[in-house]
Amino acid sequence: MKRSARKGVQWQRDEVHALRQHLGMTQREMAEELGIRQQTISDWETGAYRPRGASATLLSMVAERAGFPYQAGDAPTTPTTEKQPS
Repeated sequence: MKRSARKGVQWQRDEVHALRQHLGMTQREMAEELGIRQQTISDWETGAYRPRGASATLLSMVAERAGFPYQAGDAPTTPTTEKQPS
């Protein structure tokens, strides 16, 4: 994904949690890897705050490298099957 596409990603609490689970990490482990506080991960996962700016971009980069599916310009999501118009 291009850098400009990553900027539009808005991470929701469920997607942050799903990414962390996909990585097989605790909140503390993920925080250490990202260079942030464990409380920040907790705040994102409870919806108290949302990742923004560099944090959102970093999550998108981690997600890409880990093979975690998400859509640019939207909240990360799992792939779905959509009906094609007839």
